[in-house]
Amino acid sequence: MTTSTNTQTLSTVVNSLAESETLAMTKKARELASQGNKVISLSVGEPDFKTPQHVMDAAKKAIDEGYHSYSPVAGFADLRAAIAEKLVKENNIQVTAENIVVSTGAKQSLANVIQAVVDKGQEVIILAPYWVSYSEMVKLAEGKSVILTGTIENDFKVTAAEIEKAITPKTRAIMYSSPCNPSGSVFSETELRAIGELLKKNPQIIAIADEIYEYINFEGKNFSLGSINEIKDQVVTVNGFSKGFAMTGWRLGYIAAAKYIAAATEKLQGQVTSGTCSITQRAGLAALQGDLSAPMKMKEAYLRRRDLIIGLLKEVPGLKINKPAGAFYIFPDVSAYLGKSVNGNVIHTSSELSMFILNDVFVSTVGGDSFGSPNNIRISFAASDENIVEAIKRIKECLAKLK
Repeated sequence: MTTSTNTQTLSTVVNSLAESETLAMTKKARELASQGNKVISLSVGEPDFKTPQHVMDAAKKAIDEGYHSYSPVAGFADLRAAIAEKLVKENNIQVTAENIVVSTGAKQSLANVIQAVVDKGQEVIILAPYWVSYSEMVKLAEGKSVILTGTIENDFKVTAAEIEKAITPKTRAIMYSSPCNPSGSVFSETELRAIGELLKKNPQIIAIADEIYEYINFEGKNFSLGSINEIKDQVVTVNGFSKGFAMTGWRLGYIAAAKYIAAATEKLQGQVTSGTCSITQRAGLAALQGDLSAPMKMKEAYLRRRDLIIGLLKEVPGLKINKPAGAFYIFPDVSAYLGKSVNGNVIHTSSELSMFILNDVFVSTVGGDSFGSPNNIRISFAASDENIVEAIKRIKECLAKLK
């Protein structure tokens, strides 16, 4: 049976989904590495630090204490209470445990919310550049993504005025991340309050605020849209443990939302995955109850690496760069190289450019096409200083071959 015949037996929605570009590049990089090539991976959004020791110890203790059974669908009560306490204390988001639903990673949390609030044909305004899965999650809900793209000159941030122009009677949600994956941009309090004013005028619209990188903010404390009391029931805050606590493989995320949205996502999750891993939840509780010394040390390292990679990229002709305010990515404009060729092969898109770099000099990046910004590539600096220096050296040599 051919592949085309196989796909004809699948649902239309699944057939319409794109493969995650970040996962695809990571897979290709691993394949090349398995063949003996010295690949430097700057494509994956993963901290290169170990999970803090006290978190690992809590997981071991949970195993010994017998946390082997199914967990409550919305998460253990003490973990939900600790998350609510954290949000009140650190983010000024006034919630209780009833507003919290714990899931198997922030990715599931985002998907749950979109499935719960978006009906077929409704529009979701996505602020680009955006994380690759946002638009595909909307597609799964049979909604329509309305992409608004920020420019590098404005640090990739879409303004409230631009959002207001895009609102229609079909608009159901606004979706963004801050700090942003892939650009590292951080919305200021002033900018988010302006978006809050739009929500006040449009009570039918939900804002989905992805704050997974909140602890990697180089410009101070993160401001949460959900802290604006007048619109708190219109804001779903999504967060988790992967980035701040280096717990990517543990898969633990959560939402803070109005009780009716929390209840809806709990009902949905109960029919799909049920409660997330009990051991992981005990580890997450320990992360919240410990101090933030480990996340802060990671942030200091990322800040140093950001400055390092900016300096190195400034030496690469043709690239246009800005200064990321958070996360661990830089998102240079590579449009000067699009349309150029090597050995008769023309590079048409940023994804093709990323693949050329990977195959030519064994450095993995991710093309901006899948992030809604086709003129850019995403480069992670969650890597050692040595690997960053070597990777940018290779990229510079590679790009010089394009004429």
